[in-house]
Amino acid sequence: MSTPTLASLPIRRLTPRDLLACADLSEDRGWPREEHKWSLLLAAGTGYGIDDPDGGLVTACVVTEYGPRERPDLGAIGMVLVAERHARQGVGRRLMRHVVEEMGTIPLTLHSTPYGRPLYEELGFKVTGRAEMVRGHFTADGPDSKVFTRPATAGDLPEILRLDEEIFGCDRTHVITRLPAFSDQLRVAEDGGRISGYASAWPNMDDHVVGPLIAHDTVTAKALIASLAARTDRPLRTDIDVRHEELLSWVKDHGLAPTGFNAVMTYGIPELPGDWTRRFAPLTVAAG
Repeated sequence: MSTPTLASLPIRRLTPRDLLACADLSEDRGWPREEHKWSLLLAAGTGYGIDDPDGGLVTACVVTEYGPRERPDLGAIGMVLVAERHARQGVGRRLMRHVVEEMGTIPLTLHSTPYGRPLYEELGFKVTGRAEMVRGHFTADGPDSKVFTRPATAGDLPEILRLDEEIFGCDRTHVITRLPAFSDQLRVAEDGGRISGYASAWPNMDDHVVGPLIAHDTVTAKALIASLAARTDRPLRTDIDVRHEELLSWVKDHGLAPTGFNAVMTYGIPELPGDWTRRFAPLTVAAG
């Protein structure tokens, strides 16, 4: 029998049953396995992939949609990977074209490394911003913040969802409601008895990733990060919109070092919805 060509292999929807295959694909490309993150993305989003006749996946990605189920307002593309043995053969381009066509008129966004940016630009994505990744052990100094933070409770969820939709610009209930189980910490900030921000810290390999980070102002964002850091021995990692210069300078002064940049790209819209001045960090760059 002849060996199927990459162009003839069908693209299919992935499910949570593909978790280990996706983690294997990450490892194949030198990425961490990130099984915890893959589990969330495959449950809350839609995965696309091509099976390798020799086992495993040739390529994969995940799209997380936000807004009404019948007509989403935004789709976030992430975890775009091609197995090393199939790299530079056009299979990633084929998968991305399929996803863009499948999404139709739904606006799209993604965070791109410098390596992937030419492909996305070829497909019509435009750079609309940048995020800087920082990582390290947070070192507290000086007096505690005057902003009051506490663990989130079940009763906080309606207000968290309202605030998140207002600032993110789309309803992402199906993702935010998974945070209590997905995260090791979920904390809120209060101002005058009302929630003025929230953040989670979720485990990813040896780190705790801070995200989402939603806050009314930079002072509140700082208080949320400090409160999460005070309750973990792991390094913190997060991706902060570079326009938040004060927050970036502050986290670097407190032990987090820059590790790289991603371009924020959009397709079908000139910029992301919502209020970037109060949206400090995504849940993960793979889901926006």
